[in-house]
Amino acid sequence: MSTQQAEPDTQEAPEDPAMKGAESPAAEKQKGGDMVDERDESQAEFDGETVHIKVFRYDPEVAEKQEPRFDDFHVPFEKGMTVLDSVMYARDEYDSSLTFRHSCRQAVCGSDAFFVNGKQRLGCKTQISDLEQPIRIEPLPHQEVVKDLVVDMDHFYDQMHAVEPYFKSEDTPDASKLEEQRQSRENREKVKMSTRCIWCASCMSSCNIAAGDNEYLGPAAINKAYKFAMDDREEEDIKEHRLRILEQEHGVWRCQTQFSCTEVCPKDIPLTEHIQELKREAVKKNLKFW
Repeated sequence: MSTQQAEPDTQEAPEDPAMKGAESPAAEKQKGGDMVDERDESQAEFDGETVHIKVFRYDPEVAEKQEPRFDDFHVPFEKGMTVLDSVMYARDEYDSSLTFRHSCRQAVCGSDAFFVNGKQRLGCKTQISDLEQPIRIEPLPHQEVVKDLVVDMDHFYDQMHAVEPYFKSEDTPDASKLEEQRQSRENREKVKMSTRCIWCASCMSSCNIAAGDNEYLGPAAINKAYKFAMDDREEEDIKEHRLRILEQEHGVWRCQTQFSCTEVCPKDIPLTEHIQELKREAVKKNLKFW
């Protein structure tokens, strides 16, 4: 694996030998050929070209890399290329020290969340052709950077576990009388979207409240609590216990309904809506009529 230096901003993209002698789509269009579909024309702009990406770099263990910077890479474009594909190519072909997390490459594991062109996105889900160049790739904001695009996720995981995201019972049932806990179709539909969370932390990174309040549970953790609190298999006393966790000072009431978490969620979970519904549940629990 080579570790050649990244090309500077001023250097032109290398010419593709396969494109020599071929006329551009614009030239063919001027010849009076058939009208070119806008999408095809946009795609043609990339064919045989390179993509310019600017990747955030930082390594606290190497003296000359302790000052944060951006490295420029010109990556050969291929149809269907994602942001994750581009940084993988840069690592494999230009600089093997480039560090980032990735695993399934199918928008399921949530490990490759980056800050791309000013927005939280999954690297494996984001198409290069949908972005303006140069493409700026940074680690998730509001989290400590470990190295390059890798951030410390410990605090995020602590907040997720703080809502006790699992079923539990006060009484241990008789093993001989154990029965399957069935869920109604209607209730399954109600909590279905909340189960899509892949723990990518994009929502937490986008939340201005979480950025200023380190104790705030955050949208991902509250959404996880929603899944259990709204599940009709949850015992009533356990649901009340969970709501007490959520209605604390740094719980649902810290949300200011900015919708930033909903906008960046790669799984389209209505996070803000779930938080507001839990607020209503907390109010109803404390209402007394006498």
